Amino acid sequence: MDLNGGFFVFVIVGLIAMGCVNGEIDGDYLGGAPMVEAEKESLYYAIQGFVGKWWNGSDLYPDPCGWTPIQGVQCDVFDGFWYVTELSIGQIHDNSLPCHPNLEFSPQLFQLKHLKSLSFFNCIISPAHGPITIQSADWDALSATLESVEFRSNPGLTGQIPTAFGNLKRLQSLVLIENGFSGGLPGSIGYLSHLKRLVLSGNMLTGKIPDSYGYLSELLIMDLSRNLLSGGLPLTFGGLTSVLKFDLSKNQLEGEIPSEIGEMKSVTLLDLSNNKISGGLTFSIQELTSLEELILSSNPISGDLMSLDWGKLHGLMVLDLSNMGLSGSIPEAISSIKNLRFLGLNDNNLTGNLSPKLAELANLSALYVNGNNLTGDLKFPESFTVKWAGGSGLGTTRTCVSRLVRCRPMFGRLV
Repeated sequence: MDLNGGFFVFVIVGLIAMGCVNGEIDGDYLGGAPMVEAEKESLYYAIQGFVGKWWNGSDLYPDPCGWTPIQGVQCDVFDGFWYVTELSIGQIHDNSLPCHPNLEFSPQLFQLKHLKSLSFFNCIISPAHGPITIQSADWDALSATLESVEFRSNPGLTGQIPTAFGNLKRLQSLVLIENGFSGGLPGSIGYLSHLKRLVLSGNMLTGKIPDSYGYLSELLIMDLSRNLLSGGLPLTFGGLTSVLKFDLSKNQLEGEIPSEIGEMKSVTLLDLSNNKISGGLTFSIQELTSLEELILSSNPISGDLMSLDWGKLHGLMVLDLSNMGLSGSIPEAISSIKNLRFLGLNDNNLTGNLSPKLAELANLSALYVNGNNLTGDLKFPESFTVKWAGGSGLGTTRTCVSRLVRCRPMFGRLV
């Protein structure tokens, strides 16, 4: 009796008994679930459109979800068959597939019916035959599955953000960073009820922020910074009750900070710096008790600091109110913010004496008050490691430009 042969037959029969589902052998036992041929062909054609006609997927990767995986492709099993769920294109890893200078979004991409995530990184740089847009692509075909769309560092990707993105009803993350997008913000995006991350920074987007963006009640991150957006802040922003990071810096926004901003109770970062916002500091800012970073610098906001109860913002670590046209004195209540690490009040019209209690803030590592008309002596303990920034009305010998830079302990003296 051939024991080895009998044992081999026994193992095979046993595996088939345990792993056979609907006539197919489960991939956990015999090397991988099967892949629907149409799905495989769609994947090959989609990637070929991105990397060029030279790429022959059927020869190089006959089993793309199994024993010959493709870099940047993730799969999952549905009803006993492999389907593509994630597709990442561009220079993400050393062995990532290079993008063709004139890539195209083939129709087969939108036939991947279980696709959840699509990303392009440093891929569309400088097209040889004109700009590349995604406005006319068939995004509606992925409306039932797509949860994440990311285009990062693609300066050759131009045109408007597709309004069809607003039809991707399952979308949770839309990240379009440092591309060449222009035109207005699609109002349809504001109706994506499951959206948690909206990052459109570093493009050339213009126009007003749609009111509908205040309807994104599940949003955690909104970053529209480094664009050319104009107009005022929508009053509907009070509906962003879940948002944690809110960054509209480096635009051309104007008008007052609406009082409705005080409804953003969960926000930890509020950055409106480098805009044209005016009208003073709204009283409702003090209601943002979860704030850790408040950055309003380089706006003609004007007004004074005395109208706010700064003690309510006990969690603040970064407070940058520099270059805002502020007048009056510095409230002593600011020295009660015990977690404060960075305080920027420079280049305003502040007057009066500095509270000696500022020197008692144990976590403070950067203090900028130059460019004002302040008086007084501050004696810092040896643990104070970042000293005064130089400037008008301040006796200094050195400047620290980052709150993370550590300098030699010294005393700061105002004259």
